[in-house]
Order: sequence, then C-alpha cells, then structure tokens
Amino acid sequence: MISRLQGTVLAREGDRIELETSGGVVYEVEVPITVLQRMPQPGGVVEIRTVQVVTESSVALYGFVDGHERTLFQRLLTASGVGAKLALAMMSTYSAERLARALVEKDTTALQQVSGIGRKKAEKIALDLADKVADLAIVTPSAPGTGGAAQEAVQALVALGYSFGEADQAVRDVLEKGTPESSEELIRKALAG
Repeated sequence: MISRLQGTVLAREGDRIELETSGGVVYEVEVPITVLQRMPQPGGVVEIRTVQVVTESSVALYGFVDGHERTLFQRLLTASGVGAKLALAMMSTYSAERLARALVEKDTTALQQVSGIGRKKAEKIALDLADKVADLAIVTPSAPGTGGAAQEAVQALVALGYSFGEADQAVRDVLEKGTPESSEELIRKALAG
C-alpha cells in the first residue's frame, strides 16, 4: 500500500495532480478541491498522504495534505453506499472538520449539498458515520487562506444559480491556473471563466 508520496508537482488538472518522486516515478493522485487549493504550482515540492483504493475495474490513489483528512476519507468509505468518488465529492464540498461535524450532528441539510446525496442517503450516511467520525469533528486551526476560499467560492456560485458540479468545475479550472489571493478573486475568475 502507498501511504505517502513526496515529490515535485508536474501537473494540476481538475481533480488530480501528477507527482514525480525523486526516483523518477510519476503518480496520478486524485484530490478533493480543498486539497487542490493547497497544492503548489507545477515545479513545487510537496508531501501528501495517500489512500490506495482497489476495485474490480481500477486502482486509484487519493491524496490529502493532513492525516485527519486521510482518516476521514478512509472512514467515509466504510459507510454503506459511499464509494471513493462520493467520498471525494463530500470532501470537496466541506473541510474535513466541517464534514465530520455535519456527520456527528446528523446535519442532513448540509450533506444534501453534496452532488449525488439526497435526503434518504444523507440520513443513512449520517447514521452510519456519526459515531465513527466524532474524534475528527474538533476544529483544528489552519493556516490563513487555506481550505476555505475554494469552498466559499463554490457555495457562492451555487447561490448564483450554478449546479454544484458546474461550480466545483469552475473553481477547479481557476485553481489549475494558480491560487487566487482571496475567495472574492476566485469567484470573480470563476464567473469570468
């Protein structure tokens, strides 16, 4: 199992990055938008924690900056009906702490903001995971300007009439070209997009 990768970012494309290790091996790693925003531009060096998911039809790596993000992703996968793609969408919609709080509080309204989750599925997921993620619901201080700007931009675009998928993609497209200074700049560039 691959648990960490350290190397140079070669590309940031949508929901994935390409990372070249010092040995010359290039890995394609899928990341939530909350992680993509914190990735350096191509040429930058980074260390990420990974989860390798093997299914009948594919093998994929999912990457995270912090250990608690990786732990939450792994626990999301234990819920009935939650696969890697849905877990990634959940973690793209909310920070790890906010998502864990929504699950612990059984906040089905918040969970329904995730593309692909309706009322019944939100209730089932919250019921499955509330006790399993309680230790991850504690707010941890993060560096200024990390994580929240992309989420704010997606939420603002949804409020302006974009579907979650359209808003998410518009923000990812802007982040591929560089990390804007503020959520306002990110929203402006996504609208101009």
